[in-house]
Amino acid sequence: MNGLKTLDEIKSIRKKLREEKKKVVFTNGCFDLIHAGHVDYMIKAKELGDVLIVGLNSDSSVRRIKGDKRPILKEGERVFIISSLKPVDYVVLFDEDTPAKLISEIIPDILVKGADWSIENIVGRDVVEANGGEVKTIRFVNDQSTSKIIKYILDKYKS
Repeated sequence: MNGLKTLDEIKSIRKKLREEKKKVVFTNGCFDLIHAGHVDYMIKAKELGDVLIVGLNSDSSVRRIKGDKRPILKEGERVFIISSLKPVDYVVLFDEDTPAKLISEIIPDILVKGADWSIENIVGRDVVEANGGEVKTIRFVNDQSTSKIIKYILDKYKS
């Protein structure tokens, strides 16, 4: 079964994929309140290679990054949703604030982030490029974000 894997399982899968000469794409994020922008992003990320691995921030990691009121959806729900998306092959949780350790363990062929990140600031770029890989950004097609959805809901339902 695809879906959630431990780091050890992902490393084993990655080794096999390397032997099969499969191009591995990696991206990461909180992916709290999954929306159309996330789905479009995953589709475009998968088009860059053969296998898409998504690093998903754990609940404690999201809280440290986004604040005590986040995540809205707990990690189990986020894992289920992300791993159910057609383009996603594997999901791996990470508890750190950044995916640097995860990227250095997986060493993807292509590291992807949204175009709101400059390539120079993408965590793991050095590791991927040092191993012959590429770092790419994907342009967002809509103006959607979890923070905007939360603001919209709060504004709409104020008493």
